[in-house]
Amino acid sequence: MGRPGYVTVPILSVLAAIGYVYYTTVFLAIPAWLGLTTAAGVANAAAFTALAAACIATYAVAVLRDPGSVPASFVPDVEDAGSPIHEIKRKGGDLRYCQKCAHYKPPRAHHCRVCKRCVLKMDHHCIWINNCVGHENYKIFLIFVLYAVVACLYSMVLIIGGAIHLPKDEQPGSDSPRTSIIVCGVLLCPLALALMVLLVWHVYLILHNKTTIEYHEGVRAMWLAEKAGNIYHHPYNLGVYENLISVLGPNMFCWLCPVSRNIGNGVRFRTSYDIPLSKA
Repeated sequence: MGRPGYVTVPILSVLAAIGYVYYTTVFLAIPAWLGLTTAAGVANAAAFTALAAACIATYAVAVLRDPGSVPASFVPDVEDAGSPIHEIKRKGGDLRYCQKCAHYKPPRAHHCRVCKRCVLKMDHHCIWINNCVGHENYKIFLIFVLYAVVACLYSMVLIIGGAIHLPKDEQPGSDSPRTSIIVCGVLLCPLALALMVLLVWHVYLILHNKTTIEYHEGVRAMWLAEKAGNIYHHPYNLGVYENLISVLGPNMFCWLCPVSRNIGNGVRFRTSYDIPLSKA
């Protein structure tokens, strides 16, 4: 497994898959169905090219963007009234301190054993981007997955159309368009399914303002609360709309725009226990 920021086999595999699907869709499936000299063929080729370019661009940003490092000067202020939540260790009840990085952990930050550092609002380490998914690159990672799902579904439609309209008398072979189209279609089915499951999972997490780590921690916390006769409430769940803008940004029209950023510095987060300004 390579160091973050380095090109690895999984990254090369993703780029190769994108290139193979693009070539098969644009240069084999579309010509077989619509033809590249027709208005419909040119329009679909241009649309799919733009979508493929968006996938590559967002993927590159997800790979290269730092997910968020803990500031060297960060020290939790237990007397700060503006931070009603301070995460503590399960054992001992002390403030969370990373022995490997030799600094305190902000809320929602975790140490990544692969990156060998603490990451702000860490969701998970993804081998396909050789990087952590955290506060600074979570949105671009989500946008990439969304674009990839749309591209897979679009490609499947074009490939099915191309396969149906291939000449009936074409001899199958390793270099024939029919073979390439069928192989690409077979590969797209599990790929599209996996990406759709991943997208649905992260949409669920966003709607509840959780990370993957917090989801699993919440399952344990809920079990312990029920065991003690209490009710567990995720402290960062602000309601659906507030949860969405905390990840996708305050401007609804830019939610799916890859150049817009999320809000906050990754060190402090609003919680459901915050006192509304109108009541302060």
